[in-house]
Amino acid sequence: MKVVLLAGGFGSRISEESQFKPKPMIEIGGMPILWHIMKEYAYYGYNEFIICAGYKQEYIKQWFANYFLYNSDISFDFRGDKNEMTVHHSHLDHWKVTVVDTGYNTMTGGRIKRIQEYVGNEPFMMTYGDGVCDVEIDKLVAFHKSHGKIATLTAVKMAQDKGVLEISKNRSVKAFREKNANDGVPINAGYMVFQPEIFNYLTDDTCIFEHDPLHNLVEDGQLMSYVHEGFWQCMDNVREKEMLENLLKQGKAPWKRWDREVPKHK
Repeated sequence: MKVVLLAGGFGSRISEESQFKPKPMIEIGGMPILWHIMKEYAYYGYNEFIICAGYKQEYIKQWFANYFLYNSDISFDFRGDKNEMTVHHSHLDHWKVTVVDTGYNTMTGGRIKRIQEYVGNEPFMMTYGDGVCDVEIDKLVAFHKSHGKIATLTAVKMAQDKGVLEISKNRSVKAFREKNANDGVPINAGYMVFQPEIFNYLTDDTCIFEHDPLHNLVEDGQLMSYVHEGFWQCMDNVREKEMLENLLKQGKAPWKRWDREVPKHK
């Protein structure tokens, strides 16, 4: 199952760094937050990624183009008439990464629509390129397969200004709306799983995934929620970036699972 990552926005609320690079490429612990998210999925065995790029998309392409050099021990020999490069040890992740320019001003739904040819006619996962989580991906996928609906999103209870979900007892999403200041109900944290029929809900570059597509999925009874009670945090501003940095420095980053034993899939 492929993983689609939305990485094309401007990141205007963290413009201190996003003026130089795409928001998902802002580093925490010396590596882009996008890399951290990819490591989360790879920990569960999902290592084929499609990145929906846009704003400063060349930065993402250049970073991955040099990823081999960044993670290898290399000798450069310029003696005499030589111009040789020898790779001694490589510490690469076993990933396939497709970076797609989905447009500079394209909305979220439009970006997903543009990568349809790379996904093909099969289920896939999708999340935003600016938030980390310790959701158990294997259980999320198992839940999605169990209910037979088109879409599953991960819901968390946090004090954030994201879209609010109204969830029934069987975890079917009954309504999706913008958050009010006093809400204490689940929000959409991303980490979604889709059947290929999701593309029927997407239109053109102006399509905002969090608006009509999600509302229409709700009306059709095709949106389910996987409730996550653990850690989730987006990186919308410098304060949140520093908080994630501190968790890494203290060795308390809940999303950093990749140095642990990989769970066995049933």
